[in-house]
Amino acid sequence: MNYRHAYHAGNFADVLKHVVLAMVLEHLKRKPTPFRVIDTHAGAGLYALDSGEAARTGEWRQGIGRLVGADALPIPPDVEAFMRPYLATVRELNSDHAIRIYPGSPTLALALMRPNDRLIANELHPEEAMSLRAAIGRDRRAKVLQIDAWQAIRSLLPPKERRGVILIDPPFEAQGDLERLAAGLADGMRRFATGVYLLWLPIKDRAAVERFIGHVVGMGYDELLYAELCVRTFSSQDRLSATAMLIANPPFGLDLGLRVVLKHLAVVLAQGPGARHHLKWLAGGAP
Repeated sequence: MNYRHAYHAGNFADVLKHVVLAMVLEHLKRKPTPFRVIDTHAGAGLYALDSGEAARTGEWRQGIGRLVGADALPIPPDVEAFMRPYLATVRELNSDHAIRIYPGSPTLALALMRPNDRLIANELHPEEAMSLRAAIGRDRRAKVLQIDAWQAIRSLLPPKERRGVILIDPPFEAQGDLERLAAGLADGMRRFATGVYLLWLPIKDRAAVERFIGHVVGMGYDELLYAELCVRTFSSQDRLSATAMLIANPPFGLDLGLRVVLKHLAVVLAQGPGARHHLKWLAGGAP
């Protein structure tokens, strides 16, 4: 396992993934009862954007760099209302004029969680797990694990809180990850049918992703929401140009906010002709 997310931290795919996570957490906080966040592929927790891997690729400049910092583009008030928790978390880690640190999903989750909510952050990669412990290990609400992600899904569900969100975003460095993702969702839903599941998808092979979607839809889940962001004309031979989140059991009203946010992101994160967004119910939801 050689994947290091630091090369891609803060890029357009991270923006979509983390905006969705933040919006879901804000929905869960509307009820006073505690919830649990389970991050199956948690990564390092924090990423330095001004040095190392992130500085070499510079992907963050066409992602979070267009939303926060000196080069940020204006955000309309209606969009800001939905993105504020995510953007505020990034801003608190940085100065007004420069972005040097980007929060991974476990750090973002902790920033938005309440004192009685809990996080389990799992990361198998030894160096990433060490960095993760350094980033969040002192927070009493968090527990860091270093086990196989698919075993984590089987062993950690259902949470005792009986409310929660499970983020599953594999590195997709091995053949068969889409199949394992579908199986992971099935494992999770059997154990915790009311959980909110956030599945991240890099769209490199559109036909393979469509087969995956068809397979998941065929499993018969009640509510599936699909959110896609494409930043330029899609090409399977190009570097990543499209990403998506598949959301099982989305909180009520999440689709309305996502529709506003996706429309804006497709404009401000565009990297060329063909930038677009797509939001649709695959099961349940609005007609």
